[in-house]
Amino acid sequence: MGSGQLTVRQAGEIIDSGTMGGRQIAAIAVTVGLNALDGFDVLSIAYASPGITAEWGIGKAALGAVLSMELLGMAVGSILLGGLCDRIGRRPTILGCLIVMTVGMFMARTAGSITELSVWRVLTGLGIGGMLAATNAVAAELSNSRHRSLCMSLMVIGYPIGSVIGGTIAAQLLKGGDWRVVFEFGAIATALFVPLVWFLLPETPSFLAQRQPKGALGRLNATLARFGHPLVDSLPVHATGQAQQSLAEIFRGGLLPTTLLVTFAYFAHIISFYFLMKWTPNIVTGFGFAPSVAGGVLVWTSLGGAVGGAVFGLAAGRWGLKPVTICTMLMSTAALAWYGRGSTDLELLTLGAAIAGFCTNAGIVGLYATCAQAFPTGVRGTGTGFVIGVGRGGAALAPFLAGLLFAADFGLQSVALMMGVGSLLAALAISRLKLGGSLG
Repeated sequence: MGSGQLTVRQAGEIIDSGTMGGRQIAAIAVTVGLNALDGFDVLSIAYASPGITAEWGIGKAALGAVLSMELLGMAVGSILLGGLCDRIGRRPTILGCLIVMTVGMFMARTAGSITELSVWRVLTGLGIGGMLAATNAVAAELSNSRHRSLCMSLMVIGYPIGSVIGGTIAAQLLKGGDWRVVFEFGAIATALFVPLVWFLLPETPSFLAQRQPKGALGRLNATLARFGHPLVDSLPVHATGQAQQSLAEIFRGGLLPTTLLVTFAYFAHIISFYFLMKWTPNIVTGFGFAPSVAGGVLVWTSLGGAVGGAVFGLAAGRWGLKPVTICTMLMSTAALAWYGRGSTDLELLTLGAAIAGFCTNAGIVGLYATCAQAFPTGVRGTGTGFVIGVGRGGAALAPFLAGLLFAADFGLQSVALMMGVGSLLAALAISRLKLGGSLG
């Protein structure tokens, strides 16, 4: 494009229609890494929980509350910082979230009580919540139309990949140290991503064209040149007040049903997902296995989730996003019911956890892809942040509710069945959803 005004849609079409070179692929790889980092940071408390329980002698109800703290922070962070990334940009939001997460992870290792640990887990959750909304927007806006579905799937399955890699390291660290080493490792890994984002992840052209911060045209052209795309001469007339109206926009017109249905589906399914991810270590140790073994089972759960996410991406490309998402939700309910049978045979217990991870994380991939497809550029961070933020209420509820059920002497089978109902409700919500065909 050599002359005339650049519209927001045309800014996206430059990326949509172009090829993806090495630097653009590297930027997408950073989003995968960021989600992998989130995967470990969120589950770090699960890896540490057997040691915390043993050292502080807390009951299951209290542990359930601690396991919920960063999820509560994520709910607030997703809504507040998701809107922020639509105002100040995806890149600065991600950098700020990394700093917050680093502080939260480092300080968690110094906690001497449940209250102190809860405070630092909430802070960590604030950063993670904003990160999820911004990363989802970046992956959608920096990938071309041909490879967008693949890039979105890879970004989302970064979460279980991070759990696998981080969990493997955590299991080894726990053999030679107490639970604090998990948070030490997490703080170091999080801090290392600050220079990676600074040098490899530019602001998205779609954001720069629509919000037009200071120096937008020069920054936009620098990004286009970096990715090997043609440059532009001008920007469209700025729509005054547009940024302030972002949150209201997701409740207007055709977006209202989508916002409500996707938010409810995420809320319901995340209850099932986080019951599995947060309680697996304690479920495994409850059958008499060591904490290091429990960490290994959680690694296999996450590995199953990574495979499930990849398979989902291929299946959705062939049979469609909506039907495959509904199918995975129904499979999640069935898988959790089977996992709830439990076993003193470690191989069977691990297999059940891995299958449940496969199904539940495939559902998460479907919900993230739905967010990217449903919300336009101007409210993509806000919409995704709202869905994740309100949905994280389910995430915060899951470990706490399960803890109460266990404390009330319900068995694993009963608790797993009740927690698995969330995925069934999510399938019903998705079945009522109408989606367009574009992700751009």
